[in-house]
Amino acid sequence: MSNKGVDVKRSDMKKSLMVLFILSTIIIFYSCGPKHEYVDLGLPSGTKWATCNVGANTPEEYGDIYAWGETETKSEYTKENCVTCGESIDDISGNPNYDVARAKWGGSWRMPTKEEIIELIENCTWKWTAQNNVSGYKVTGSNGNSIFLPAIVDSSDVILRWFGSYWGSTPKEKYDNEAFSFGFLCHEWLRHINYDYCWRQEGLTVRPVSK
Repeated sequence: MSNKGVDVKRSDMKKSLMVLFILSTIIIFYSCGPKHEYVDLGLPSGTKWATCNVGANTPEEYGDIYAWGETETKSEYTKENCVTCGESIDDISGNPNYDVARAKWGGSWRMPTKEEIIELIENCTWKWTAQNNVSGYKVTGSNGNSIFLPAIVDSSDVILRWFGSYWGSTPKEKYDNEAFSFGFLCHEWLRHINYDYCWRQEGLTVRPVSK
């Protein structure tokens, strides 16, 4: 009796097992997710800023947007569907129930506080530039290290402009409907960087920090 048929079946089985092994390896690799990295900008507090926004895989991607104190995206951002509006909440930095950086990235990652945002703006050099064809700000610390904060294009007006809006973790007051944020607005003749309080229901992105 010939063993040719048996050998063919064994060969096919080996190929199938090899394909399954490769697929399982790919699945495991991608299920681990990207490794999040930070940059030491030489800030007085020692705070280190992430290289990407939450929901982004590269520094140039804007990432996902969230209402303040929420950890999931949604189709629209209104006061009516705002989870934290009117709620008594202290600073949420590092609280996985409200801090999307800690909830999504884990470890020591968290949203920046009001003080850390002001420190970033006042202790770094901000230069409007383009990185891999994406407009945004290159933020350089005293030690020469830098991060890139991408902008998105707003073409709703006649004037073409770029902006970026980032949440901080500090509420204006416990029961208030505002929380600290920072951002920038740029168009042909104006470039403006600022920090202020924003309505909690607004959809902003998040750049995590760590120490």
